[in-house]
Amino acid sequence: KMRSAGRRWGRWQRVLLCGVLLAAWEVAWGQLRYSVPEEIPKGSFVGDVVKDLGLQLPALRDRGVRVVSEDKTQYFALHEKTGHLVTFKRIDREQLCGSVEHCVLRCELIVEGEMKFYEIEVEVTDINDNAPNFKEIEMEETISENTAPGSRFPLRSAHDSDFGRNSLQSYDLNGDEHFSLAVQTGPGGDQRPELVLAKALDREEAAFHELVLRASDGGDPARTGTARIRVRVLDANDNAPVFSQAEYTVRVPEDVPVGSTLVTVTATDPDEGFNGHVKYSLKTITEKALQVFHLDDETGEITLLRSLDFDKENYYELEVQARDGGSLSDIAKVAIAVTDVNDNVPEILVHSALSEISEDVPSETVVALLQVHDRDSGANGEVHCSLEGGVPFRLESSKGSYYRVVTARELDREQQSEYNVTVRAVDGGRPTLQSSTVLALRVLDVNDNAPVFEQERYSARLSENNAAGALVLSSLVVLVKDHGRPALSATATLSVVLAENVAELLAELGSAAQAEAAPGEPAGSLTRWLVLAVAAVSCLFLAFLLLLLALRLRRWRRSQQQQQLLATAGGALRGVPPTHFVGIDGVRAFLHSYSHDVSLTADSRKSHLRFSAASCCDTLPARPPPDEPAPLLGEEVPA
Repeated sequence: KMRSAGRRWGRWQRVLLCGVLLAAWEVAWGQLRYSVPEEIPKGSFVGDVVKDLGLQLPALRDRGVRVVSEDKTQYFALHEKTGHLVTFKRIDREQLCGSVEHCVLRCELIVEGEMKFYEIEVEVTDINDNAPNFKEIEMEETISENTAPGSRFPLRSAHDSDFGRNSLQSYDLNGDEHFSLAVQTGPGGDQRPELVLAKALDREEAAFHELVLRASDGGDPARTGTARIRVRVLDANDNAPVFSQAEYTVRVPEDVPVGSTLVTVTATDPDEGFNGHVKYSLKTITEKALQVFHLDDETGEITLLRSLDFDKENYYELEVQARDGGSLSDIAKVAIAVTDVNDNVPEILVHSALSEISEDVPSETVVALLQVHDRDSGANGEVHCSLEGGVPFRLESSKGSYYRVVTARELDREQQSEYNVTVRAVDGGRPTLQSSTVLALRVLDVNDNAPVFEQERYSARLSENNAAGALVLSSLVVLVKDHGRPALSATATLSVVLAENVAELLAELGSAAQAEAAPGEPAGSLTRWLVLAVAAVSCLFLAFLLLLLALRLRRWRRSQQQQQLLATAGGALRGVPPTHFVGIDGVRAFLHSYSHDVSLTADSRKSHLRFSAASCCDTLPARPPPDEPAPLLGEEVPA
């Protein structure tokens, strides 16, 4: 006994170890799985994501964390203070998954600062929140009085939106002794109630029979739904309607227009009159299909009430009943398969992206994290992503539908400082659908370029016998540094050549150019430019001399005119104070700094000009007085 107990304990240890290893493997691959019941309030706890992933909550707040879902509806969120995954809204399992056995919602935890994501799966379990219900709570059956006991008449099934044990489990019938209930199991495991004639009918005895059909689910406590059945007894009808085929199958594209006729069912009855008149009805149909299809009870045409969507529902199964006037009937199955059409454009979701990047980042640096999603299926949902233009970036396929934009080579801000990276997604449909998004990226500068002189050597001409302080023959090397980290520099050489004449200067410059020229590089170009420079400087100097000579000549002519004016008006200027004669020599702008006195004698044709020392001391530097006084204006110079 002890050995067997030890073996059982060993098996439990191995099972527990496998469970732990499986959980650790899922966490290592970045995937978490949780389970919550439906209809729980908003903000309810789902799982401790931060703890299960081994992350630190304070660090995650700084790096930017959010939860995104596969579709546009947000069902979960991350609590900022606790790091728990909580519900963002009320979840209705029946609305989301319908009759799917495992209702799983998927989302991703995006860590923007680390360019990482973690997949999360949450299974929504069912609760008994829906009671079985009949589409019609009042049913009417017509049965001929000559119908043999044991005959069966299909009844309309109840519908329960819950799943598993909470779904529809059983039927029971309350009425009289003429009828009993039988339940058949359909191909999909559904229960189909049938009314069984237990005792022969007599219309003269009773023309109507009232029954109650009740449907129950398996919840705790159980929920029920009821329908009333009114059986009308008719005279004999010996032929039942028969469908042209037992099963109708049709394939329609999802973009078929609303109002189109998808299929027409046909049943015939050889009886005449009221007993041979056939009417059609939908026997078994889901709530969703009832909102999509319509059956004409007279013609048997099944038409479309609303648009189809392959991504939401791609298969429908209906049961059509044909009944004659004498209550005899036949049933046919209608299967409608919806085919996919490329009607969804690929979606590009940018979960994280940089707006600035340094030009010295290494290759393979991640600049953006993208996700591509196409709701179509098959080839229509296969998406190919690419980058447009010759940009120094490339796409890397990550896990699932995620892509990373990384640098493909080194960047150079001096060549291009900004990039508009266009990401294009194209699906595999015919015709193809595509979408694009643009990532704006600015390249930041680093100190990777040294300053550069326009030319490596600078030459100048200097004449001999200069005064003290003038430049002498020399070769000056100039070093320039910038303020970068580290500092970069460049140098240039300035050469000064002394020559007696132009011919010697040209010879010196030519020899200097030949000496500095690189091996195999002609020096004639440098000499030619130097000759042109010397010629230009010479022309400028000659023009300056001509301008100076013209100014001297103009001043001389003006002084002659002033002398003539003074000689003519000599008699009229007697007695006029000498301070009134200001600006005789043409200086008119600076009255204080350049003011002077002019005196004329009454009996002389010569003028006397006297400068005031106080008038020019503020403008010109003082000079030592000459040995002899300079001749005055208009005074003759002795030979």
